[in-house]
Amino acid sequence: MANVLVVYWSGTGNTEIMAEKIKEGLENAGETVDFKTVDQVEPSDVAQYDKIAFGCPSMGVETLEEDEFEPFFENAEGMLSGKKVALFGSYGWGEGEWMDAWVERTNAAGANLYDNGLRINSTPSSEEEDKCVEFGEGFAKF
Repeated sequence: MANVLVVYWSGTGNTEIMAEKIKEGLENAGETVDFKTVDQVEPSDVAQYDKIAFGCPSMGVETLEEDEFEPFFENAEGMLSGKKVALFGSYGWGEGEWMDAWVERTNAAGANLYDNGLRINSTPSSEEEDKCVEFGEGFAKF
C-alpha cells in the first residue's frame, strides 16, 4: 500500500495541476502515492494512511467546495488525529482566507499539519509549479 494519499477536488484544473506537482515532489522523495479525486475515495479510506494531502480550491465566500469535498472532509475529519496532513488549493479572489479556516479546522481535528497549507492564486505559474513540487518533497520528509 502507498504511504501517502493525495486526494483533491478541482473545478477548473488549477488545483489538479497543484495535486500532480505535489505528487511529483512526493515521488521524487521516494514516497509511494495513491492519487485520487475526491469521488474515487471514501472518507474511511483516510484511516489507512499516515500522510494525507488534501486539495480543494476556495469556492464562493471562501469556503471548501460544498457538494463533494466538504462532506468528504467532514467525514474524514474524525480520523485525522495524529496523522500527518498537508492542505493545498487555488483561489481566485480575496487573500485565500478559506485556507486559514481550513488550517484551523485541521489543527482542531488533532492532525499534525505540514506548513500551514499551500495556496496559489489562479493557475500555477511555472515558478508556482516548482513550489508545489518542493511542497511535496517537504511533506515527504515531514
